[in-house]
Amino acid sequence: MSSVLITGTNRGIGLELVRQYLSEGWQVYATARDLLKATALQQLATDNPDLLQIYSLDVTNHEQRLVLAEQLKNTPIDILINNAGVYGQGDAFFGNTNVEQWLEALRINTIAPMKIMELFANNIALGEKKIIASMSSKMGSMDDNGSGGSYVYRSTKAALNAIMVSVAHDLKSSGITAVILHPGWVRTDMGGPNGEINVQQSAERLRSILASVHIENSGNFYDIDGSIIPW
Repeated sequence: MSSVLITGTNRGIGLELVRQYLSEGWQVYATARDLLKATALQQLATDNPDLLQIYSLDVTNHEQRLVLAEQLKNTPIDILINNAGVYGQGDAFFGNTNVEQWLEALRINTIAPMKIMELFANNIALGEKKIIASMSSKMGSMDDNGSGGSYVYRSTKAALNAIMVSVAHDLKSSGITAVILHPGWVRTDMGGPNGEINVQQSAERLRSILASVHIENSGNFYDIDGSIIPW
């Protein structure tokens, strides 16, 4: 049975990825910061007791990360999806950047995925598919930046992209494929009501990309249509 560990699954794309992987019969390990508020995730766990295990995890809390790593110690995991993330300061334009909000976004979007990868690389090495994927954004692409602004979000995702390229090099000898994903402009709380696709479409396309990647694709930055996003 294939297995996947997904962070940030209380709503949006993360929740939909859980739902779709369950529908395909995967073993799913899902995390959410506050399980009491993750009612839809709780219902999925009730409906799929043999396939879905849920865990409370604030991705910035190292003690909680260590607890989860111990709970899943020596468990083979085929795919790790670093999905948890925030937009951060919404009005981070030139001359109006808030240091504390910037640091918090860095902790969530950039540092936490790295620490999670460090803790679960052995689990991925034990799996069959051996894939690590981090949810980034075109807004982390220098080439795609035609409007400026959004300093906090852009910088945290650009830094995540750099981390993932290094991870791709460092873990290649273990047979692990590390890729970066842009989920599209999705109609979610973060993406807003004018997004081009819904969460179901985004999750379907993301799963399709992950089903097709191999070690020679490690380090690639994928757009939602499967094309490569320039840095």
